[in-house]
Order: sequence, then structure tokens, then C-alpha cells
Amino acid sequence: MTATLAQIFRHPIKAHGREDLASVRLLAGECLPWDRHWAVAHAKSKFDPAAPAWTPCGQFQRAARTRTLMAITSRFDPETGVMELAHPDLPPLSFRPETEGAALIDWLKPISPEGDFAPVALVKGPRGMTDSDFPSISIKNLASNAALSRHMGLDLSIHRWRGNLWLDGLEPWAEVGLIGREIRIGGARLKVVDRIGRCKATTGNPDTGIEDADTLAALRAVVGVQDFGVYAEVIEAGDIARGDRMEIV
Repeated sequence: MTATLAQIFRHPIKAHGREDLASVRLLAGECLPWDRHWAVAHAKSKFDPAAPAWTPCGQFQRAARTRTLMAITSRFDPETGVMELAHPDLPPLSFRPETEGAALIDWLKPISPEGDFAPVALVKGPRGMTDSDFPSISIKNLASNAALSRHMGLDLSIHRWRGNLWLDGLEPWAEVGLIGREIRIGGARLKVVDRIGRCKATTGNPDTGIEDADTLAALRAVVGVQDFGVYAEVIEAGDIARGDRMEIV
């Protein structure tokens, strides 16, 4: 089984933006660099900035609760530390996450809940705040997205799934068959670990932030479960780039 790495994405602030990359260096035992590096704590969050640790997604503002977040796009420059965010209903924002988190919270207020789930702080943990309890890379299959699109009669954007690596050249749903296997992409080696369970965030349109597609019902109808994509862990560091070959080791 072989395929091609078609797209690479990172999401510097969990649930708040996405950006595409031409290439990146993966490190053993780590998330994709700068992916989910920060998260937005809400008023009920139990995340402790004084003792930061991986924390489940429910402790942060997320698109499963606030679908309009799906329409945020981002661009982060690690050299300058500057983050740029855009949303169709908001003016552009440029800020430094390390020192200007309050600017993000103010920017988010018009599209965020009030009360218990209002955003209150930009925080970061000891590693990327992925939904998995281990440092993971999420891998998705373009053919699976196309198959679900055909079933629904819609052109589903791949951004609904907020994946890191997108593969081209596989049969629909073939990514599930990689679980338990080791794969090589470019210079990196990964072990595919588990399926990814999906939530209501995927019902939101990434262009508008409006809920417009019952992706969860479609997944249940097509594959029997609300899963899309797989988690992998990096076991050998290496550079990867769009166009690299994926093969089973």
C-alpha cells in the first residue's frame, strides 16, 4: 500500500485557525511542531496554568460547542512569534501569543458564548493539546472525504476534519487498515495507533462557520461509527514535504 502526502496542516491554537505547510520536520514522540501549541480556556476550565498538563478538549473553547470557530484561518511565524488570524465576521488580528493573549480573547468575544463557556485566557501545556492523550499526528485520506461527500451529495471541505497529514492514492477508508502498522513518509517513520472519533465540530462549514452538514449521521451510515481518520505517533524523526511518498514499513 502506497500513497502520496498531498497536504500538511497545523493548527497553532486548538480549534482557532488552520494553516497549510509545504514541509515540516517531525520529531520522535512529539506532535507536529506548533500544532495545538496553545488553547483557549473557558470560564469553567480546570486547566491549571501554574501546573500545565495535557487536558481533555472539553476544558477549552472548541468548535463542537461554537461552530463559528471553524471559519478561523491562521498564520504563525515561529521566528517573530507573530500570529495572524482571520474570520469572515471579524477584522484581521495580528498578535504575539506569548505576551498578548488578552488581544485574542477580546477579538473572540463577538463570536463566542457568554457565561460559563466564555473564553477567558490563552494557555499552553507541556506539549500540543491534541484530543489524544499522547502526542499524536492525525492522518486523513482524501478518498474517504470524497466518498463521504458522494454519499451526502455535498462537496465537503477537508478542513472540517482539522487533520495534519492528508494522503492521496488510497482507497476510501483504507487508512483504518494502517492501524498497528508502521509507515514512512519522507524521512519520518510513524506508527498508526487508533481511529479518530468525531464530534459536532465537523458539522460546521469551514468557510462560514455555519452548521450545514450532518457529517456524524453520514459517518454512521457509511462506516458504522463516528470515526474519520487515524492517530499516529512519530517513532523516527525526519523531514516531510508535500509530494512525499507514504509506504508501509
